[in-house]
This record gives sequence, C-alpha cells and structure tokens, in this order.
Amino acid sequence: MSFSCIRLSKICFLLSVIICAILLLLIPKFQTSWRPKSYPQPRPLLVFNGSIKSDTPLQQVESSSIDHLDDETNNIVSLVKEELVEKWSQYIIDTGRSSLKTNKKMNGSPSNPLHDVMKDHLELSELTTKEKLELKDLFIAVKTTRKYHKTRLNLLLQTWISQAKGQAFIFTDWEDQELHLGAGVHVINTNCSAVHTRQALCCKMSVEYDKFLESGRNWFCHVDDDNYVNLQNLLRLLSAFSHSQDVYLGRPSLDHPIEAADHVRNDGSTTAKFWFATGGAGFCISRGLALKMSPWASLGSFISTAERIRLPDDCTIGYIIEGLLEVKLLHSPLFHSHLENLQRLRGEAVLKQVTLSYGGPENKRNVVNIGGVFSVQQDPTRFKSVHCLLYPDTVWCPTIMVK
Repeated sequence: MSFSCIRLSKICFLLSVIICAILLLLIPKFQTSWRPKSYPQPRPLLVFNGSIKSDTPLQQVESSSIDHLDDETNNIVSLVKEELVEKWSQYIIDTGRSSLKTNKKMNGSPSNPLHDVMKDHLELSELTTKEKLELKDLFIAVKTTRKYHKTRLNLLLQTWISQAKGQAFIFTDWEDQELHLGAGVHVINTNCSAVHTRQALCCKMSVEYDKFLESGRNWFCHVDDDNYVNLQNLLRLLSAFSHSQDVYLGRPSLDHPIEAADHVRNDGSTTAKFWFATGGAGFCISRGLALKMSPWASLGSFISTAERIRLPDDCTIGYIIEGLLEVKLLHSPLFHSHLENLQRLRGEAVLKQVTLSYGGPENKRNVVNIGGVFSVQQDPTRFKSVHCLLYPDTVWCPTIMVK
C-alpha cells in the first residue's frame, strides 16, 4: 500500500509539471501586444562640477558682476499691455541711451525675463480681485555680523529700517543687548560663526528661511548690511506678482548660469545649469515658492543641501529653485551690490531702484552719484542723502535741501 501511494504521488507530480509547461507555452498566444511606456523618472540630484571649485574665494564667485549694469538694464521687458509698460518704465535705469533693446539675450537667459510671469500674473489679476500689498506682508531679512553692528547696521537703523521696524529682521551672530534695547526691531542671534565662510553664511540663511516660514508673511526678501532698501519701490515691484505663485526675483552676480554635472546618470555626461540671485544685491521669494523649497531648506536641510554642492548661501538658493524645482530666476536690474560700478547710477535714477549698495574700504568711490543733501565727506555711502530725498521729514535731515 505504501508503495502504491508513493508511486501515485510521483505520477501526480509529473502530471502537474507537464500541465504547467503546456500553460507556459500557450500563454504568449493569448497575450495582447505590450509596449513599454515611458514613465517619468525622478530628477537626479545635481553635483557641482569644476566650473566653480569648492575652495574658490566667495568674492571670486561674485566678481563677474562688475560692469554688467548696461547689459542687464537692456533686458527689462516690454510687458503685455501698454499701461504696464508705462508703469514699469519708471524703474528702468537712465544710462544715457536713446532706447532700450528688449530682444537681446544674455548667455542663454530669456530675452524677456519677466514677460511670461508678468503675463501669468496679469491674467490672474483679470480674473480675481488683486490683494493690495502692504509693508506688513514683507519679511526683510538683514544679514550682518558683530563687527558691523556699530557701523553698517547703525546706518541702516537710522535710514530705511527706521521706516520698516516691523518688517526688518536682523540676523547676526552675537547677543548684543544694546542692539536689542535700542534698535526697536527684531534682532535674532543665529548662533552661527562670525567668520565669513561658506558654512557660516549658509547657517544664517537657514535660520532666515525658517523664521520666514514661521512668520506666515507673504514675501521673503534677503539683503545684506550694506544695502539700502527703497521700500516703496520694493512694494511696487512685488505688487505685480502673486505671493501664491512661484516668484524668484533678483540680480545675478555672474553673466552666465552656473554649470553643474549630473553624476547620477550612468554616462555622467549630462549637465544642468542654473542662475542664482546674488545676496549682495538682495533677492525676493514668494511664499508659494518658499514652501516648495521646504524639503531642501527647512529645519537645517538648507545646510545639508549647501554642503552637498559645496556652494555659498545665495548659490544654494538658486540651486534649489532653478536646479531642483525648475523655477526660473527673474533677472532684475533694480537690485544692486557693491561689486557694480555704482557711479553709473545718477540723479533721479537712483531713487527708482529697489536696493542700493556702496564700495568697501578698498573702493570708497564706488557709490551712487546723487547730490543736494550731504557732502561726500558727511555721507560717504550716500545712504543718508538718498533717505532724505525719499523721507525729507526725517528729523536729522537738513531743513533746506539744495537741488
């Protein structure tokens, strides 16, 4: 009986194998034709290549911005409607040229860098009632360090910050009780290093970003402690956009995008390029876009991202926005850093910009050209003169200003 059971089991096993083999042979005849589909692939992380080496001094990264004022001025766009052209014409720098060219390209940048976004926002404003932008909607982060509290920062507190105490947030690296008591503004000790290194700069930017998200405000603008912010012009500029859309606005420090190599792909030959707005001139980001940056920027992630690509803070902002989120930087000539030839800005054109700056000790003459208030000896940065022209009722401004 035992033998018969074993034999029966073997016969059943062989029959099962035969049936399976037959089914495998018949399956292709009943299958429908299948074609491989092209599924979206995850975007690989960009690894910075040798176009800007990790040990390159930070000033060298920005040095190519000198003497590109005219080129970027020519890139201001012709807007969608005639009334908007008239509105924006006040922002264009008067460099003495008879006309502005709007069809010129700058090393791959779009000839009309604001055109597409302006069109989108115009269509949106035609469909909905546009919200009026006010100072309370802005979060202006001012990056400084301990050694500049008495000099640079004190000048800003006397001038434009005095008109935006609720909007200016000072990010420093030292607990200055005198500053806390006397400034009457938001002072945040980042506990970052006071050394001017890539790591220290990225540490402060990380704190700035997190504090902005906590604030619930609509626009994040970053400036340095050598920038004058024309608040009304900033409001006019940002009011052309919606804070819920993807807006990254500023001035590049280079005349070409940074090139990054994509080492994730097998052949290693693919490269990606992205622009970044220099922090030395200031830049602004809408809340809608800032929220999308969160995976690479919030709660210390910004520092990790910067370390991965080994670039300074403003470059890392551009990497996240253009390189990862694929949102284009809107190039604007209304922001200015100390690396430009600022003497080209003269007269009334000075008062039409969003940010201004001034040269350092090695180039004290690199300042905007404006007169009628203080002498150069009294006001070497020209910030006090600009402020008195904008706010003549300021108590320390001369009663009679010569034009």
